[in-house]
Amino acid sequence: MNTALHDLRPLAPPQRHRLAFQCFDALAPGETFELVNDHEPRGLLMQFRAHHPEAFSWQVVQAEPDYWRIRVGRLVAGTGQATPAPGGCGCSCGGQG
Repeated sequence: MNTALHDLRPLAPPQRHRLAFQCFDALAPGETFELVNDHEPRGLLMQFRAHHPEAFSWQVVQAEPDYWRIRVGRLVAGTGQATPAPGGCGCSCGGQG
């Protein structure tokens, strides 16, 4: 199974969370994707917990000061329902994504 890698760093902050949720929404149960960010994506993790509880996996693959790689997956037991990401996430994206 190939895991797609999405580098969020070149994107404007409001686009980062939107892309992560679009990638997640496209996953079939059991599939994963990886994202690269320039900081720990705590706000994004909080959004996943709020809008996809028990439907996703989150694994830190690499953590360095300016390079974070996270593997996100859709759990087989998840509902498969996509909930749009809200604004105001409380992270460095400025609450816009």
